[in-house]
Amino acid sequence: MNRRLFLAAALAVPAIPALAQTAKPPMRTRWNVIGSEGYDAIAFLGPLSGRDLYRRYYAAEADAFTPKLPAEIRADIPRLADESDKSTFGLLWPVLANILSGAGVTTLDSVIASLSDLDGKVSPAFDKNPSREDSDFVWLKANAPRLLRVFTAMRDAGFAAFRRDKLGAQFDARIAEVSRALASYDVVRWQEKLTGRTFDPVINVVLLAFSKPHGAKMQDQTFLQAADYDTATTVRIAAHEMLHPPFPMDGPAAKAALAVLAKDPLIPRIVREHDPKWGYTTLDGMLNEDMCEALDQLISEALGVARNPADRWRQADDGIHVLAAALYGLLRQDKWVETGGDIEQWIARAAATSRLGPQSLHAAAARVLERPVDRLWPLS
Repeated sequence: MNRRLFLAAALAVPAIPALAQTAKPPMRTRWNVIGSEGYDAIAFLGPLSGRDLYRRYYAAEADAFTPKLPAEIRADIPRLADESDKSTFGLLWPVLANILSGAGVTTLDSVIASLSDLDGKVSPAFDKNPSREDSDFVWLKANAPRLLRVFTAMRDAGFAAFRRDKLGAQFDARIAEVSRALASYDVVRWQEKLTGRTFDPVINVVLLAFSKPHGAKMQDQTFLQAADYDTATTVRIAAHEMLHPPFPMDGPAAKAALAVLAKDPLIPRIVREHDPKWGYTTLDGMLNEDMCEALDQLISEALGVARNPADRWRQADDGIHVLAAALYGLLRQDKWVETGGDIEQWIARAAATSRLGPQSLHAAAARVLERPVDRLWPLS
């Protein structure tokens, strides 16, 4: 499930001007901004794992809290992270948060309760999740006793108070500030136009103390992000995360696209050879992610919060999202942001013609990435 996650970049890059609109339609999007002790406890597994990906943001916090935990717990968290990475489960805390999200994990106690009763509290929502991967639940059931011990130890070590100190007295004011800043960004309207799907108008934004560098999608229209991200970053994450999956990944259109991409000399090689810490270690996971990235780039441009596409895809995740750049380039050729339509039908047409073939796909990526067609990846 880690392949569906978005690593949110908070770099300040000049925005692309918003597309001109002749008339402003009624606001479709309703933003609901909240916090969550439970999601923060799950996210703190990242820093506690000792990985540089998280310690670059939270080394001081991890060093302060780790000694409060029993030695066996301190040793087991890195093992859990390593084992999840080596399995199909993927990145430990984002995938765990996603699976538990259907049970409602507002507090650390509710995380513990969910892990204590996976079949009763977690399985019903998980079984209805169109993006579920059954192997994830199998891994979770096998490791739930270990995770339960970890979160119980965190509770006993005073994580709730530790988190409150990290967020500070102004956290409620920050929630109100983010709510006001988001009020004019109609993300849902653009998502509906560019996918041909209908979305719930409510987007739930959960501000966390320990979630960097991830912006993670939960089971409904909820995503997690760092409390100090700026408005443009929040809009970009929302534009992206709500799209997963862009179309049914087990449907005929996705299967047709994957069959074409499997023969590409470059895209499967990127999937195989890139650093697995970025996730996206299967071809279907890469297509899922990169189609969403292509669409969210168009939405961000329309809303005036976009990063430069060439800079974005060269700088993110060691440049592995060549497919995203190519799909974005093809959608731009089709003036998709102006016309909109059914994105599943679009990918089916692209698969049925030569547009997803290497000659078309690589040329589109080269134009967007501003790189020679034979040097799209690796970057060095």
